[in-house]
Amino acid sequence: MLKFTCCDAVRQFSTSGQAQVLRGITRGYERECLRVDASGKLAQTPHPPALGSKLTHPWITTDYSEALLEFITPPSQDPEFPLRFLHDIHRFSAQQLQGEYMWAGSMPCVLGVDRDIPLADYGSSNAARFKTVYREGLGWRYGRQMQTIAGAHYNWSLPGEFWLALKDCCPAEGKSPEFVSKRYFSLIRNFLRYGWLIPYLFGASPAICKSFLQGRKADLLEMVPGTFYGPYATSLRMSDLGYQNRAQDNLHVSFNSLAEYTQALETAIRTPDPYYAQIGVRDGDHWKQLNANLLQIENEFYAGIRPKRIGKLGERPAKALQKYGVEYVEVRLFDLNPFVDIGITPDQGTFADVLLLMCLFRESPPITSREQSENDENKRRVVNRGRQPDLHLLAHNREQPFRPLAHELFDDMQPFAEMLDAAYGDTRYAATMQTLRQRIDHPETTPSAKVLAATREHGGFFKYAMQQTLQHHQQLLAQPLDEPASAKFVASAQASLLEQHKLEAAEQGRFEDFVAAYYA
Repeated sequence: MLKFTCCDAVRQFSTSGQAQVLRGITRGYERECLRVDASGKLAQTPHPPALGSKLTHPWITTDYSEALLEFITPPSQDPEFPLRFLHDIHRFSAQQLQGEYMWAGSMPCVLGVDRDIPLADYGSSNAARFKTVYREGLGWRYGRQMQTIAGAHYNWSLPGEFWLALKDCCPAEGKSPEFVSKRYFSLIRNFLRYGWLIPYLFGASPAICKSFLQGRKADLLEMVPGTFYGPYATSLRMSDLGYQNRAQDNLHVSFNSLAEYTQALETAIRTPDPYYAQIGVRDGDHWKQLNANLLQIENEFYAGIRPKRIGKLGERPAKALQKYGVEYVEVRLFDLNPFVDIGITPDQGTFADVLLLMCLFRESPPITSREQSENDENKRRVVNRGRQPDLHLLAHNREQPFRPLAHELFDDMQPFAEMLDAAYGDTRYAATMQTLRQRIDHPETTPSAKVLAATREHGGFFKYAMQQTLQHHQQLLAQPLDEPASAKFVASAQASLLEQHKLEAAEQGRFEDFVAAYYA
């Protein structure tokens, strides 16, 4: 039986009048993708100048590697806007890539050795150098290869009017903004419990290129020479092979409160690690990493969901959270969908809206170390063998069959799909949930199963992903931006280059002082 933290609030927001406040939900996407050359190899060229400065451009930047593009949509209360804008970014970028392409999948292919993966170079300013040194540190700590994996992040926040109305229903839960942060952390804990639904429903990385393994052994089968796969895998990207950091298992970052979370991150960036100390921070004038501690910066901590706050004075993430509270959450579990040219389908955001609302309203006790192990194991099972017919998950120390658990969660989410439909005056949410629910009993309809079938049909992962990459490129070029939209992107690219030039022309000071000031 679903238990709510405040039943009156659920009833209140389910009426069409009160539900209108949910139209103020703010959403945004971040989409990563690798630039590759015509042979499918990681591009060795610099970030195209026509895309602007990756240091200062608001929408087009890079993540770890010089070749790992990252597209960011402005936050919007229009549910349709983020994907529309993302499509425009892709159309503009495709026109600027001369003889290069945006890789369609989350997992890379045709990777050489680590040193062949170029670090992102942001320029000569201290802020730029800081970002590059951080990335070099990641390479020393975890290997550059892990940093070539791409995914999609969904940023989500509720409007101030919602929090005021919720607080009227639940007056005993403290003062704002403490109340807001407390409820966001409650949401996050429930997401850690039930987020395994996302890789099951949307995971699209069941196969990988042999080159990604770099000679490591993996519990995978060989489909054809050069392609390894998990017969029931959903998201190898989120498995121990992919974008995970087992080295961080002992950090013990708690999501039970804002104070515990930020204190754990503060401690981690100040606690020396013997292995990282052995690597060394500097080799003469060359910086190899920002520090030799458990984390260089807070963002090095990997999690499927993170509380976020944009600092008003450029504070570090933990300090900004401590000072101002949680502003939004960042959902990080989505694979790229290689069947669509922007890597993200509309039903991903629709589902996330419903799941996040359910997680917010559902009772959310603190997570014990035992339960955290259970949550981690459930995610591990789903990403590695989520489509296995007899899959069981752990629920309160007991093995439970996957399908009834998944159906029960869909039952629990139904009121929140209806709540959102009442807000927007249509049936899109309920209809999407009904369609997605069919994937529980028909695993062959999941993206991971379809990717596996297409990989077999094309004779391997590389052939399939390369074919999709080229097809997407042609689709994007066939839909050129209109003149005003194109001019807007050109102007933003030029403005970002000018902003970087001004930053580099300004007095910089010593880099070591810049780093010290960051940690002060």
